[in-house]
Amino acid sequence: MLKQIAALALFVTGTAVAQTPPKPYGALPAPRQVEWHQTEVYGIMHFTPTTFENKEWGFGDADPKTFNPSDFNAEQIILAAKAGGLRGIVFVAKHHDGFALWPTKTTEYNISKSPFRGGKGDMVKEVADAARKHGLKFGVYCSPWDRNNANYGKPEYLQIYREQLKELYTNYGPLFMSWHDGANGGDGYYGGAREKRSIDNTTYYQWDSTWTNLTRKLQPMANIFSDIGWDVRWAGNEDGSVNETSWATLTPVPSKGQNIAVPGQANAEENPGGTRNGKFWIPAECDVPLRRGWFYHANEKPKTPEKLFELYLKSVGRGAALDLGLAPDTRGQLHEDDVAALKTFGDRVKNTFAVNLLAKSSSKAINVRGYNSIYSAKNVLDNKSDTYWATDDDFKTPEITFDVSQPVTFDIISVQEYIKLGQRIEAFAVDIWDGTTWKEVAKGTSIGAKKLIKLEIPVTAQRVRLRITKSPVSVAISEFGLYKDAQ
Repeated sequence: MLKQIAALALFVTGTAVAQTPPKPYGALPAPRQVEWHQTEVYGIMHFTPTTFENKEWGFGDADPKTFNPSDFNAEQIILAAKAGGLRGIVFVAKHHDGFALWPTKTTEYNISKSPFRGGKGDMVKEVADAARKHGLKFGVYCSPWDRNNANYGKPEYLQIYREQLKELYTNYGPLFMSWHDGANGGDGYYGGAREKRSIDNTTYYQWDSTWTNLTRKLQPMANIFSDIGWDVRWAGNEDGSVNETSWATLTPVPSKGQNIAVPGQANAEENPGGTRNGKFWIPAECDVPLRRGWFYHANEKPKTPEKLFELYLKSVGRGAALDLGLAPDTRGQLHEDDVAALKTFGDRVKNTFAVNLLAKSSSKAINVRGYNSIYSAKNVLDNKSDTYWATDDDFKTPEITFDVSQPVTFDIISVQEYIKLGQRIEAFAVDIWDGTTWKEVAKGTSIGAKKLIKLEIPVTAQRVRLRITKSPVSVAISEFGLYKDAQ
């Protein structure tokens, strides 16, 4: 009887151990950041009097009557974005010119003083409603620099700016992003002063208290983007890419006594690549205008679908997100060239990743955590973000082999870690069986939310192997796939 009890205890204990997930490694993403990673591609939309002045940055002195789109159509813009594969829109509710695109109570320089909708318009609401109607997430950008406001640079302006954020946070539903930058003043109209005003952007905006007392309380699921950021960091360029080795973690340099870096510290050396084993989970956003500038200019053309796909691989394919700048023309719509470029790009991404060529293959891992099916190698092929293949703690460089019934031809490799347990892996390789031996066809370093490797030429194989070649801890891989570029 005692032996039976002991055996039962051993069985129960072994089962409990087998079902224990790997310990988290390093900094971890918050739920809002996990959702942000899943968004992958979104847009930021610039449309103010600056569009009608054919400028990139408005001075703050444009007559509100200048803002008069002849045929504004939020749905046309949102549907074009959706066709391009964008899953969210960040609307520029106020740019540096200070013109507010909603009927704010904080300044007379707003959309109600324009001819738009007879002075009864609210463009923030129209874009938010159109986005949600068609399944896109919605976010806002309200520039902290205001070239129109007479109080800019003075202590009084901070309360005005916070009231603007409060209006945006409370009147337009849940936001997936609160987007900010490090605008630090300069020449402006400033209520007629027409002078240069400089501020210390590490202290003037008091970001710590603004984000803690406003953003976190009123929009807890909104990811805060800034040059270094609390939730999402700037990639360090406006080219739409990060380093090939890119970590989602970062250790920002505190500014003047603050406990985390704030906007204004642009071009930080570690922004494009992050910090291995960084203190915080702060992944990169790769922002880039669809055209040359952020605002519409008739003499510019959108980037080609081929260029957009390249940027997709260098942003989303490196664990970051791609933020495309959308610029409506003076009608208040995206130009036909922009619509066509987005559609072709979106179709290419959708068709390329529609079918995992390994989906029906058999998989065999050298180790499965606790021999438990919860952590089975099959999990990397189930297209589910919440399942993963995991190994025992002492298996840090395992491998997994896939066999398909017929040879497959591919030129894109996709690997995803289960990031809720951290960014664990530091190097990996992919091999194909050539009939007599294994041949390495690709290798990489960081993985994180997603790693995409585009081969120079397609390869054909019936057996494929994924090898983890460097990791400080056991692995947790959510997905692995082979794809053929639809182009």
